[in-house]
Amino acid sequence: MTTSSSHDAPIRNLPRQRTAPVTTTGTTHPDVRPVALQYVLAALRLALGWTFLWAFLDKTFGLGYATPAENAWIDGGSPTTGYLSGVEGPFGDFFNDLAGQTWADWLFMIGLLGIGLALILGIGMRIAAVAGVLLLGMMYLASLPLDNNPFMDEHITEALMIVVLALTFSGRYLGLGRLWERIPFVQKNRWLI
Repeated sequence: MTTSSSHDAPIRNLPRQRTAPVTTTGTTHPDVRPVALQYVLAALRLALGWTFLWAFLDKTFGLGYATPAENAWIDGGSPTTGYLSGVEGPFGDFFNDLAGQTWADWLFMIGLLGIGLALILGIGMRIAAVAGVLLLGMMYLASLPLDNNPFMDEHITEALMIVVLALTFSGRYLGLGRLWERIPFVQKNRWLI
């Protein structure tokens, strides 16, 4: 005998569960991360975003940290000349040729600003991850040969961190990621998340 009850009907328009369903082994679903971890990832996102944004601000205004006031981009200095003109190693000629090029200066600075803002705001994390990996990858190649390790440096670890932040949707915590994902244009173009 078959019976039908209201429990068999599909449930729609209910709020999402705040906790994950427990699997048959008693563990939570693998997509669920503890809230504390989400906040740690958000703090990492903010810190990494600030390093990109700070580099942009210092190079633009010559705030006297890595960029002296007389080399400020706003006063005609080139944000790429100091670093790229001194590159040696296997890619030295390539990067030396890029040093001081107007298009390279603009691309570098737009990258620093865009990646920094995306990470701080928690929006466009996929684009920020791709752009960040490209920028950090180029900086890694410019730093070869490495002084302290045969192949690993902070550019690689920071690139990996950005990828982790994008894959874990860290912009949803202490950021505007949840609001960003609700925008109809973003929902239709998921690569903008």
